[in-house]
Amino acid sequence: MRLLLDQNLSRKLVEQLQIEFPNSAHVEALGLSLATDREIWDYAAQNDFVIVSKDSDFRQLAFLYGPPPKSIWLNVGNSSTLSILEILRINSDVIAQFGESIEESFMMLSGDVRAR
Repeated sequence: MRLLLDQNLSRKLVEQLQIEFPNSAHVEALGLSLATDREIWDYAAQNDFVIVSKDSDFRQLAFLYGPPPKSIWLNVGNSSTLSILEILRINSDVIAQFGESIEESFMMLSGDVRAR
């Protein structure tokens, strides 16, 4: 499963998550830094990405359109890149299960969430 990290997340996360989520990308590296949320949504759907963002707007698109793509909302406020990395790594199994689910289109992770 590949993650597409939104503009509000550090580009450094892509390299740091290559073991857990190989071939993931950041919107900036794909020329989408000025794209609208809908354009990012459409790109992710066409290219088999799961969107990861601190922006709740993708939650609305997930409920409106359903998958693909899927969206993960990091409800973490003003967290460090290291904290976000830890949240994604700790929950990598849960994220993988979410990615394989046919019915789910949206998942929220917060700083106190641990793999279930």
